[in-house]
Amino acid sequence: MLLLLTLLASLALLAGMDWPGVLIGWLLLVLVVVGRRPVPVPAVEPEVIEEEPAFDPLPQVAATLGALDIPAFVLGSDATVLFQNKAGEKAFGALPAGSHLSARLRSPGILDMVRETIATDEPNQIEHSERLPSERVYTLRVAPIDLGQPPRRVAEGEAQKFYLLSFRDISELRRIDRMRSDFVANASHELRTPLASLRGFIETLQGPARSDPAAQERFLGIMFDQATRMSRLVDDLMSLSRLELKSHIAPDQTVDLRPLIGHVRDSLVPLADDLGVEIRTHLPEGKVEVLGDRDELVQVFENLIENACKYGQEGKVVDVYLKNGTAEPVEVSIVDQGPGIPAEHVPRLTERFYRVSVADSRSKKGTGLGLAIVKHILTRHRARLIVKSEVGKGSEFTVRF
Repeated sequence: MLLLLTLLASLALLAGMDWPGVLIGWLLLVLVVVGRRPVPVPAVEPEVIEEEPAFDPLPQVAATLGALDIPAFVLGSDATVLFQNKAGEKAFGALPAGSHLSARLRSPGILDMVRETIATDEPNQIEHSERLPSERVYTLRVAPIDLGQPPRRVAEGEAQKFYLLSFRDISELRRIDRMRSDFVANASHELRTPLASLRGFIETLQGPARSDPAAQERFLGIMFDQATRMSRLVDDLMSLSRLELKSHIAPDQTVDLRPLIGHVRDSLVPLADDLGVEIRTHLPEGKVEVLGDRDELVQVFENLIENACKYGQEGKVVDVYLKNGTAEPVEVSIVDQGPGIPAEHVPRLTERFYRVSVADSRSKKGTGLGLAIVKHILTRHRARLIVKSEVGKGSEFTVRF
C-alpha cells in the first residue's frame, strides 16, 4: 500500500504539482493507511461428521420374546446364549448371558441341530423329551433372525448374527394320543369276550335253536347280560377319558358331604338288600363341607360302597364313617367285614382293568375300571385314597380331603 502511495506522489510531481502539497497529501495518506485496523477474518471451523451408533437389535428382540409364554433363547453365531425369556427360565432354569447352550441343554440332537443351522443358515426342527423335573415333550425349532439391517459387528470385526431357539410344549398332545391308544387297546381287549359270546349265541339261534323256544329265551337273556356289560364298559371308558382330560382343573364348588353320603346310601339300599348287606352310616352333626364336584363325589362313594357290598357281602355289614376333626382333614371311610385283599394286590387296585380275581369281578358285573375312575376323580379333587386290608378281616377304603 505504501509503495502505491509513493508511486502516486511521484506521478503528481511529474505532472507539475507543487511539491509541498504533494508531500503533505502523501503523509496524510500514509497516516491513514498505517492507523487503519485490519478487519479480522473469522476462522473457518472444520466440519465434524458424527458417525451413527452401530445398530443393536438385541434389546428389541429381547423385549418381543419376553412377552411370549413359550421358552425361547436368542443365540449368537457361536451358540452362546445372548437372551433367555421368563418362560425359558421357568422351564429350564436361569442361564447366564454369554454361556454356551450346552451348559443347560446337553442333548446331542439339539446341539447338532443348532450347529447345522448356524453353518447353513437354514431353519431346523426336532422333537425332544425332558425327564426332569417332570416328563415333558417339546418341538424345538431353531432359525436365523432376519433383522432387515446389516448384522451387528463384534469386537473382532466379524458380523454377529442372531438365531432363535424356541420350544413348543406338546406334552398334552402326546398324552391325548396315548389315551386314545389305551382306549382302543383296552376297549378291544375287554369287548372281545362279550362280542364273541353274542356272535356264538346268534349263530346258535339261527341254527340248532331256531325251533327251540326255551333255548331261545335262555340265550336271549345271556345276550342281554353281555350287551349290558359292553354298555357299562363303554360308559366307564368314556367317563375315564373325560376325567383324564380335566384332571389338572381343581373344582371350586362347595359340597356338603353329609347329605351327599345319605343320598348315596339311599340309592344303594335296593342292591344291598338283594345281597343281604346292611349299609350303616355314622355322620357327625352339622355341615361337613369340602371343595368338589358333587356329581363326581357321588360317583366316588357309589363305587366304593357298591364294591364293599359286592365283595364284602360275607360280613353282612358295610359301615360308612364321616370324620371332621377340628385340626384334622375331612375323611370318609368305607369299612366292610369281607374276606379282605392280599397285600400284594393293594398297590395295584387303581390300575385300569386290574382285578384281584377276574372271575369274581366279572361274575359281579364289574368292568375293572371303577377304582381307576375313583383315583382320577380324587386326583382332580386333590384328595387321596388310602386302602387298608387284612385277609380274613375285611377292608377299609378311606378318602382323605
